[in-house]
Amino acid sequence: MRRAVIVMLVSVVMGAGFGPQPATAASLGRYEVFGVEGDDMLKMRGGPGTGFSVIVGLPNGTVLRVHSCEQTGGTRWCRVSLDRARGLKGYVSWAYLRKL
Repeated sequence: MRRAVIVMLVSVVMGAGFGPQPATAASLGRYEVFGVEGDDMLKMRGGPGTGFSVIVGLPNGTVLRVHSCEQTGGTRWCRVSLDRARGLKGYVSWAYLRKL
């Protein structure tokens, strides 16, 4: 029993270091929207998840400033603002961003 508890604690501690990590200061900055299919657009949302309302659609090549990122479910969401209209802020999926 004691061994099982120790093994469980070790696995929890080890697993904490290998899961998805929030973006670090080095990864923040200017990014562009990349990889959106065809005529589709990346949806900037009011919060970190698909349950939040869509603020605007962003085509490939749109330049964004990434302020922070967080893991919600299986998706990493980043709080962003448009590079040319910094007052327009929202959340986008990290999967469609490419560092400039």
